[in-house]
Amino acid sequence: MSFVDEFSRSVDDGLKLAKRIYTSSKDQRPTAAPPRQPSPMERSTESFLPTAPMVYAVISDPGIVDNPDIPSYQPYVYGRCDPPALIPLQMKEVELEMECVLDTVFVTMRGRWWIHCVTRSRSCECRIVVPMGEQGSILGVEVEVGKVSFGTEVVDLADERINHSKSEGGGFVKPQMFYLPVPEANGGSDIFATIKWSQKLLYDDEGQFTVHIPFNFPTYANAPSKIFVKREKIKLTLNAGIGKEVLLRGTSHALKEKARQGEKMIFVYDEAVENWPTKDFNFSYCLHSADVFGGLLLQSPSVHDYDQRDMFCLFLLPGNNKKRKVFKREVVFLIDTSGSMQRKPIESVKHAVFASLLELTDQDFFNIVSFSDEVCSFSTCLVPATEEMVESANQWMGTNLVTKGGTNISRPLNEVMESLANIKGSIPHIFLITDGSVEDERDICANIRTKITNTKSISPRISTFGIGLFCNHYFLHMLASIGRGHYDAAYDPDSIETRMKAWVRRASRTTLANLTIDAFNNLDDSEFEVYPQSIPDISAGCITCMFGRYKGKLPTSVKAKGCLADMSAIELDLKVEHAKDIQLEKVFAKQHIDFLTAQAWIYENKQLESKITKLSIQNSIPSEYTRMIMARKNSVEVDTTKAKKQGLNKRTSPNERLPIIIHGLAIGFGNIAATQENTPTGFSELKPPEALEVMFTKAAGCCSSVADCCCCMCLIRGCSRINDQCFIVFTQLCTALACLGCVECCSAVCCNNGDS
Repeated sequence: MSFVDEFSRSVDDGLKLAKRIYTSSKDQRPTAAPPRQPSPMERSTESFLPTAPMVYAVISDPGIVDNPDIPSYQPYVYGRCDPPALIPLQMKEVELEMECVLDTVFVTMRGRWWIHCVTRSRSCECRIVVPMGEQGSILGVEVEVGKVSFGTEVVDLADERINHSKSEGGGFVKPQMFYLPVPEANGGSDIFATIKWSQKLLYDDEGQFTVHIPFNFPTYANAPSKIFVKREKIKLTLNAGIGKEVLLRGTSHALKEKARQGEKMIFVYDEAVENWPTKDFNFSYCLHSADVFGGLLLQSPSVHDYDQRDMFCLFLLPGNNKKRKVFKREVVFLIDTSGSMQRKPIESVKHAVFASLLELTDQDFFNIVSFSDEVCSFSTCLVPATEEMVESANQWMGTNLVTKGGTNISRPLNEVMESLANIKGSIPHIFLITDGSVEDERDICANIRTKITNTKSISPRISTFGIGLFCNHYFLHMLASIGRGHYDAAYDPDSIETRMKAWVRRASRTTLANLTIDAFNNLDDSEFEVYPQSIPDISAGCITCMFGRYKGKLPTSVKAKGCLADMSAIELDLKVEHAKDIQLEKVFAKQHIDFLTAQAWIYENKQLESKITKLSIQNSIPSEYTRMIMARKNSVEVDTTKAKKQGLNKRTSPNERLPIIIHGLAIGFGNIAATQENTPTGFSELKPPEALEVMFTKAAGCCSSVADCCCCMCLIRGCSRINDQCFIVFTQLCTALACLGCVECCSAVCCNNGDS
């Protein structure tokens, strides 16, 4: 069972267990149904994954479930929940703040949840789950329970707290869904949480930006209206930072414009509601422009910045000019068909490739090349994307894309590069799809860089797509940067097809290519740094943003030169402005860290690793060379008498488990061993350390495992279902074991008395 299925099943069990809770309403009565123990063969018919930030009570002992204010005095429930049930907590307050800057939105959500399902004399652990939008990145969580507060912090790998930490936890339930454990809290208490994350704005062909925040709360998150007055607060700050007129298109909530401060617009929503929102938050706007436009934003470093070079941001937007022609496309799909791509990954790739071929015109050309230990091609040359050829290619994929053998990327990539080297009048595209790592990845990057440098015409664009966790995503990121292509990845098998189609569409609809900016040539190369290193092409429905550092002076106006679809030259005037109310480093911190990590990997540079560590800690963004931990923010003495009364002395104190290392935030540099062994594609559905701990505990002793999983009622029901002969044999076995126990006991007594 995957972690997602287990999580949904635990929530399902938690909701059924919550029926024990007594409320003061006359039309409700307490029920005492024990939690259902689902069979491993059962399938969940309904998904209980959260669609808004939620907090769950982690219940292992169903006997602690009760109303903390109105005890029901129900019969005790024997046994334990394994895995623990998750009861969604009722929410008292919620406040959502967003700041939209360039292509990024920074989100801060504050909420207060009530542990309504645990009696006041007992305590339980809790779990915060945060669904995020496109390319979401967690920035920090602060939690306050009673007089104790906890918070996340990004630290160096050499930090002593990592070495002394006794536990790990948190991570991702699934991609873009972060979770964090909260140490034990008493029943009836409130949990105050402040959650911060960043995500990318959505941008479509019409030039429209969209803010999409998961904000759809289930009905069971509502506390009784007679007890709490619910108030929903939303604040959105819009700072396009581009100097264009902002046109509002639509919103899911009745936002009101509160103020304008230069280019900054502030919108608010503050209403008393009967129930929490049951729809996601959406806000759409566009920048008035009939054609491609851009600019250059400059900013001086802050006093606390470890890098004192000036910063710049180059942004280019395609606009909504429908008359702007797209380059003629010559596309080659390079598909990994090694043994690890079996079942859903390869089937999803087939569907995505076929859907992408259907979007080509009769004037475009394509080919499909599969690789493992051997290379197999749909055609010996590029063929026109006619309806007949596309259908023939679909049938060929169904027959020939068979998963077997190992992974060899270098040979097919070099062959395809050579076949596209002399093409003129169009932009050749290579779409590389793989789920594995290879040993010669650095050599591949160096070889491709040399080929592109020596190409006189428009070089083939190389876009890369990684599937799962076994491939080296930093290699794929670097290869796409060298090839002026696009990189994307799918960490979830269900998202492969959707993300692949968007990736191909984004990379193949080029309207402006081979961009250069002469003003950069006048800067000192030793003090000039830009990411990505080559300016990507401008594509319909895609924002182009670059971030860098420099020393020197830039003119007040710069020109960007490029090539149009008809091979004619074009010049764009880019206005140079000093960024106001925008922290460029904060906006591009995640992108900066990823590019630096790819460079540190390819050059094996320790100085870059140290630079990444400083940048990661400064911006509270985890990296491959840092870790995010959850630690206590204040110190409160623990009442030992109360702890003993509640039974806390029988298990590890929550203070002893801190700090907690949050795992799963670093993706690593691939797994060559798993690739060579053709291990099926690895996704982020690994069980958390808590589940592994349970597994080892059960393996330690058969009897303790049976005792934990069975209760008296379960044993009685089990015995009632066996036949008479089996019952007699079972009784004789128990009698023999009892006699053996008596013999051992008598021997021990005799030995103690000195008798032989």
